[in-house]
Amino acid sequence: MSSRPHQASRRWTPFDGSIYRSDPHAELSKVGVIDVGSNSVRMVVFDGAARSPAYFYNEKVMCELGAGLSETGILNPEGRRRALAAIARFVQMARAMEVPKLTAVATAAVRDAEDGEEFCLDVLNQTGQHITIVNGEEEARLSAQGVLLGWPGSYGLVCDIGGSSMELAEISGGIVGKRTTSDLGPLQLKEIKGGAEARAKAIKTAVKELAKQMGPQHNRLFLVGGSWRTLARIDMHRRGYPLHVLHEYRMDSTSVHETIDYLANEDHAELRVACGVSENRMALVPYAAEVLHRLLKEFKPADIAISSYGIREGMLYEVMPDDMRAADPLLAACRFVEEKDARVPGFGDRLYEFVTPLFADAEEDFQRIIRAACLLHDVSWRAHPDFRANLCFETATRSNLGGLKHWERVFLGVSLLHRYRNKRKGSPYSDLFPLLSDTQIEQAEILGKAMRIGAMLWVKDNKKRAALNWNETTRELVLELSQKNADLFGEVCASRLGSLASTLNASSRLLLV
Repeated sequence: MSSRPHQASRRWTPFDGSIYRSDPHAELSKVGVIDVGSNSVRMVVFDGAARSPAYFYNEKVMCELGAGLSETGILNPEGRRRALAAIARFVQMARAMEVPKLTAVATAAVRDAEDGEEFCLDVLNQTGQHITIVNGEEEARLSAQGVLLGWPGSYGLVCDIGGSSMELAEISGGIVGKRTTSDLGPLQLKEIKGGAEARAKAIKTAVKELAKQMGPQHNRLFLVGGSWRTLARIDMHRRGYPLHVLHEYRMDSTSVHETIDYLANEDHAELRVACGVSENRMALVPYAAEVLHRLLKEFKPADIAISSYGIREGMLYEVMPDDMRAADPLLAACRFVEEKDARVPGFGDRLYEFVTPLFADAEEDFQRIIRAACLLHDVSWRAHPDFRANLCFETATRSNLGGLKHWERVFLGVSLLHRYRNKRKGSPYSDLFPLLSDTQIEQAEILGKAMRIGAMLWVKDNKKRAALNWNETTRELVLELSQKNADLFGEVCASRLGSLASTLNASSRLLLV
C-alpha cells in the first residue's frame, strides 16, 4: 500500500458551503453537484434544498481516475480524458436545466495525484467549471452529513469507501464528531504486491490505526459508497430478500460474513448479471469486502445500515438552515408530494386526526408513519381506478424517502393499498408482506380502511368535521357527523364503515350530533 502522504491535507482548505448560498432558504432553486471521485464522476441536480432530497437529474460515468495512482503518482490518463469529457457534458446539461449554481468537488484521487491541480485547471479552462478539492477529513464530514440527511439525530460510525480512500466519521445526536481518512480504497488495495496475504496484513494494520484514532464505536455502522451498496445487493440476492431498496437496508455481522464467503465461492460474472452490477464495480467489491471483514472485527458494531446518501447529499445538507435540518425527512417529503399532487392539499392532517382514535396508544415513531400515510392517501388520484392501489404501494415502497425503515415502507404500502381496495388477495406485491408481522399487517389494513372512509368526508367547517370514536373494551366503532353533514353518509360510506368494523371485530353505527 502506498505510503505517500495525503498531500492535499496541506494544500486544500475545508469545503465552504457558503458558495451555495445567496438566500438561506433556497428551497425553490435547483442545487447542482459534481462529485469527481477516484472511480466515478457523477452529477446530481437536486430539485431545491428540500429536507428530503428530490433527484431532478442523476448521471454517472465510471472513469477510474485513481487507477494506477499508487504506482505512477498521477491520474489515470484515459480516466482523466473521460472525466474531462464527462464534466464538459455535465456543465452543458446544467446550463440547459438552468441550474443557478453548479458546485464540483474532487476527492482522493485528485487530491493525491501530482497532476491533480493541473487536471482541475484543465477543467476550468475547457469548461469554466471550478473544482474544489476536499481533504480527507472534509470528505468524511460531508459524507457523514449525507447520512444525517436521512437519519437525523443518529448515533454511529459512518464509513465511506471510494476508489482510492476510505473515510470514517463519528455522528452523535445529529453532530459530526471525530473523523479521519485512509488509503483503504479498492483501487489502492488491488495494486498491493503479495496477493491476499499482503493485503490482509496491510488492511489489519490500517484498521487498527483507524480504531485508535476513532476510539470505541459500537453503535450502528453506516456504510456509504458504491462498493458497499454492491455488497448489499449481493446480500439481498443471497438471502432472496424481496425489497430491492438499498437505502436503510440492514445487515448484521453474521449476514455480512456469510455474504463475503458467498462472494468468494460464486462465479462473479453470473453474480454480476443477477445483481445488476457493472463489470468495473464488481471487480472492486472483493477488495472492499476484505476491508469490511476487518472493520467488523475491530469495531464490533451493533448493526449495519446501508446509506444511499453520501457526499453529494452532504453538500445538499450544507445548504440547509438549521430549522430545515431539524425537520423530519419523511414527513417533509410527504407534505411536498401532498401539496403537489393531492386534490385537497392539507386534508392529510385532518385525515390523521380522524384515524388516530384507532391508534390511541401508538408510540411516536409509529404515529409519524400513520401521518405519512394520511399525507399520501390521495396523491395517486389521477391514475386509472384499477391501478391506484398498486401505484400507491409502489410509491410507498420504491420512492426515494428518507427516515424510513424497510418494514415501514411496506406498512405504508399495505395501508395505502387498503385505502383503495378492501382485499390484499391477488396483490402483485404479496412477496413483500412477510416483512411485516401479522399484527402489523392488521394495523395497516385498519389504517387503510379508516382512510378509505375519511377520504369521503370532506368537511370544510372545522367545527363540524367528522370524527371516529373507538371503544376497544365494548368493541364499538362510532362515526360521528353533524346533522348538517348527514347526507355525506351514503351507501358507499356505510359499506366502508362496515368493512372497517369487520376488520376490528366490532359493531358500528352512525351518530348524528
